[in-house]
Amino acid sequence: MAPDINESPDPGIFYVVSPLGLLKIITRDDHLLNLSFTDDVHLKSTDKNKLNCFQTDVDHQLTEYFQGNRFVFDIPLKLEGSQFEKDVWQQLLDISYGQTITYGTIAKYLGDRKKVRAVGRTVGKNPVGIIVPCHRVIGSNGHMTGYAGGLWRKEWLLKHEGALLL
Repeated sequence: MAPDINESPDPGIFYVVSPLGLLKIITRDDHLLNLSFTDDVHLKSTDKNKLNCFQTDVDHQLTEYFQGNRFVFDIPLKLEGSQFEKDVWQQLLDISYGQTITYGTIAKYLGDRKKVRAVGRTVGKNPVGIIVPCHRVIGSNGHMTGYAGGLWRKEWLLKHEGALLL
């Protein structure tokens, strides 16, 4: 018998509905590995009764965030990448809710303004959207630049956090 389209064969993968569409979440050993948007219309949210305790906590914290009641996440992450990538992602984690920063400023904090393009590529490779807030990074001219989930989602997230005026 084929698995139900809503049931992942991997117990570490689950799906959560958000105001911006369906989120695909991958966990392992009580660590968050990946959080991304999916536009696959064949998928639906995972039955909450089938989530383990850690996954339930991830779901709960995301729900609180989207309701405007959570400003900091305390979900254990397992970010895999080069030391430079991990350093960039740590800079993202240091951006406060409702604040923005430029790619150039991150490069400066990392000690080399010339690495602004490398920072941009690394921000784009962020495996844990929303939690590692790459949506808070903007261009040096103050305009929004690329976002893996689509610029409309980036705009929504920044408005939600009060970083952009409605």
